[in-house]
Amino acid sequence: MFKTKTKVINDVKVYSRPQVGMTILLLGCLLLVLSIGLAVSVGAAKIDFRSVWEAIFNYDASRETDRIIMSLRLPRELGAAVVGGAFAVSGAIMQGMTRNPLADPGLLGLNAGASLALALVFAFNLGSSYFTVMLLSFVGAGVGAGLVFGLGSMTRGGLSPIRITLAGAAVSALLSSLGEGVAIYYKLSQDLAFWTAGGVSGTNWTQLKIIVPVAVIGMMVSIMLSRQLTILSFGEDLAKSLGQRTLVTKAVLMTVVLILAGAAVSLAGAIAFVGLLVPHIVRFLVGTDYRWIIPCSAIFGSVLLVLADTFARTVNAPYETPVGAVVAMVGVPFFLYLARKGGRKRS
Repeated sequence: MFKTKTKVINDVKVYSRPQVGMTILLLGCLLLVLSIGLAVSVGAAKIDFRSVWEAIFNYDASRETDRIIMSLRLPRELGAAVVGGAFAVSGAIMQGMTRNPLADPGLLGLNAGASLALALVFAFNLGSSYFTVMLLSFVGAGVGAGLVFGLGSMTRGGLSPIRITLAGAAVSALLSSLGEGVAIYYKLSQDLAFWTAGGVSGTNWTQLKIIVPVAVIGMMVSIMLSRQLTILSFGEDLAKSLGQRTLVTKAVLMTVVLILAGAAVSLAGAIAFVGLLVPHIVRFLVGTDYRWIIPCSAIFGSVLLVLADTFARTVNAPYETPVGAVVAMVGVPFFLYLARKGGRKRS
């Protein structure tokens, strides 16, 4: 059995399982490579692993299988891996920063805000480049998060997990309705169906060249601040008593969340529950040290979305099932379990 270690970070006891964390990172990287290889090989055209290997390392444009792999399937699965990791890390940061076990970019207005921004982009033709779309997704996610935290702070007693969750549900419903209204008025329902349902089909190398550096930088910053996030997860008063500049730390972490969630939504649409499900599983395995939670969440989230996308493509071939629906089949029961568990604790 793996041992649980108690570490002291700035006089705060943190329970972690470093052996489990290292095992998850190593096996997770291997599983991610294998899952991407499996995803690239299955589909309407069956392709063996040898052909996948040759297409990646010895590309020949004259071979049809190589064109299918390099133009369609590989960028799609790499996009799924990046999106899954971005959603999972942003969810882990939000849960640690707000001390809210139900925190998730999809439940706290970020996804709905980014989706509304995308609707406005299509309606008013604000930009045709993917960089512009991603930038406006950041703005939309920031508006959604600002409304949620603003409404949650208006009541006496300030922010609390239940207030943030209720405000997130209200703001998400409002922004989603506005986005659908814009789509109906400007007859954009079909164009926005992809982002509404969630999916990574159509991902290309140009989009990956933009989103991968953004996601990697966001994840690296979150890892650099993981020690401060661990202390912050035990309470803001404790963090302040230890000399931590909580306002600066929260501002930087919230910016990272907006960047990761906005980039992910701009590529794959509003896929909920990845940021809720993955950090809980990882925290159960590795403990409360965010120096392990964040990198393990990135790997776990990538594997989850790649496998979910593979299932979505093959379960009803040649038609595709929205990957957001596949993730929701697992995420909704888990959300209800967490809500019931929290209710029993409060009672």
